[in-house]
Amino acid sequence: MRYSPILIAAFALSPLAAEAKTEITWWHAMSGANNEVVEKIAADFNASQEEYEVKPVFKGTYPETLNAGIAAFRAGQAPDIMQVFDVGTGVMMAAQGAVKPVADVLTEAGYTFDKSQYLPGIVGYYSTPDGTMLSFPYNSSSPILYYNKDIFQKAGLDVDNPPKTWAEVWAAARKIKESGAAECGYTSTWLTWIHTENFAAWNNVAWGTNENGLAGTPELQIDSPLYAKHFQEIADLAKEGVFVYGGRTSEAKQNFTSGQCGILTESSGGLGDVIKSGINYGTGQLPYDETAEGAPQNTTPGGASLWVMAGKSDEVYKGVGEFFNYLSQTPVQEYLHQQSGYLPVTFAAYEATKASGFYDKNPGRETPILQMMGKPPTENSKGVRAPNLPQLRDIQNEEYEKMLDGQQTAAEALKNAQERGNAAIKEASGG
Repeated sequence: MRYSPILIAAFALSPLAAEAKTEITWWHAMSGANNEVVEKIAADFNASQEEYEVKPVFKGTYPETLNAGIAAFRAGQAPDIMQVFDVGTGVMMAAQGAVKPVADVLTEAGYTFDKSQYLPGIVGYYSTPDGTMLSFPYNSSSPILYYNKDIFQKAGLDVDNPPKTWAEVWAAARKIKESGAAECGYTSTWLTWIHTENFAAWNNVAWGTNENGLAGTPELQIDSPLYAKHFQEIADLAKEGVFVYGGRTSEAKQNFTSGQCGILTESSGGLGDVIKSGINYGTGQLPYDETAEGAPQNTTPGGASLWVMAGKSDEVYKGVGEFFNYLSQTPVQEYLHQQSGYLPVTFAAYEATKASGFYDKNPGRETPILQMMGKPPTENSKGVRAPNLPQLRDIQNEEYEKMLDGQQTAAEALKNAQERGNAAIKEASGG
């Protein structure tokens, strides 16, 4: 019997005839320009081989994605890969039986994980004390300063010399407002990550005891004069209408990209949306307090890492290992770094980007890397960790918002945040 070409073609295209790819679900919190990067990386990996298909699913903000993942795990429906922001690291480490260490996933997939290939400030944050890497550092960032060059020019400020200290930021922000160059001088995303955690590291002051929680359960130490001085200056600017508060995470970026505010402190990973906005922008290092001894020290990585959830099939784990190996490749890391503003996680990608002349053509793009690698970290600047860090940030945000609303001073806000935070740490650690 002879079959028609049409029948043969139909049979060849039948899903029964073709071997189905193993699907790997990836829940993430990347929106805007960074979502486009996620979609392209997944599509490129899927096209590079025929066994696995990574399916990215946007689940909202970082806190929303973490909460969705916890709920899904409890319901027995966890994704295969979950992107968790840096402050969720302690939560994931404490989730016994919920995750499979990424070092094990890579080893079982036939790959040797060599942590010396990765930037130490990044890989150390996502590892156990004995050096076992628990999650894959997908998007690491450092907070930097962005400024609108057109607004600077209108205000009579030097467009080629962004402010380097907080005192210079306050002065420039007031000049922008007073000159009418913009309705708002300064705004900032993440008052917790940038103005509390990285403020501690960059100015070499303690955030908490026990090396900020990396050497054991911490007690907060944010009720101190340097923090109080810094936050009172922000509160004073808010009262004058010079500082505009945008929200607890990255909402304030819109205040800058819309042209409302002349200066923004935000993650280096926010660069894609700043470029997309079309404004005439410049960047500078994260400002520091010139009265702090040894400042600037080093910033600590923000962003997020990819956690592999427990209870999956060997085939899924093999596919995840293949995907993470793909993510480690230098061209992929170069693309991620250059398109998004996030840091390359490997030395090879950093060196390749440098050798290509990218930093010469894009002044300022190396700044977040140099900030993090400029000095060996101290006990105050390795990062922060607590069993309930997302909750601590919520507490701090509540107190900062009362301060910005004129209900309390900065000193009162920090005292309350420390007392409430330490009580929450004690409860979370079973104390």
